[in-house]
Amino acid sequence: RLVTTGGAKPGDDVVVTKWIGIEGTAIIAKEKEAQLLARYPEQMIRTAREFDQYISVVRDAAAALKSGVSAMHDVTEGGIYGALWELAEASGVGLDIDLMEIPVRQETIEICEYFDLNPYYLISSGCMLMTGPDGYGLVRALKQEGIPAAVIGKVTEGKARIVRNQGEITYLERPKTDELYRIYEV
Repeated sequence: RLVTTGGAKPGDDVVVTKWIGIEGTAIIAKEKEAQLLARYPEQMIRTAREFDQYISVVRDAAAALKSGVSAMHDVTEGGIYGALWELAEASGVGLDIDLMEIPVRQETIEICEYFDLNPYYLISSGCMLMTGPDGYGLVRALKQEGIPAAVIGKVTEGKARIVRNQGEITYLERPKTDELYRIYEV
């Protein structure tokens, strides 16, 4: 069956697979390796360079289809914030997202801090955004297939796209240019 970006329904859980920033981290680690090696251990940069091994979402989608997802969206250019906005727009719904639940690797955090980039706007091919009525069941099904996943929030009625961060509330903004392009300005 066809599952689109526009199928999210109020009450659905919002789930992501793997980690945000996978592709961007791998690209930056390759493009700026010498610069990064001056600050970080070689093993960390090697690990980051190899993140492109996680870019396929074929297994993620296949496992999700068996679990009754209502919407799926590959998190690509514009990062997780861009993908969340696109999913909400396509579905005509709101979102209530817990920032602390969004999975991100330490390598991504370190590299983004070094270049003053926001990992939530970094290209994230390999990370799949999904919604469904039983997000925790979906996470269990994905983990049984060896795919890390986490419930990061809820689909809501209306248009508000809330991001909670330890009691502080902000709102998603319309997608902007991917953070990856900024490394070429540095």
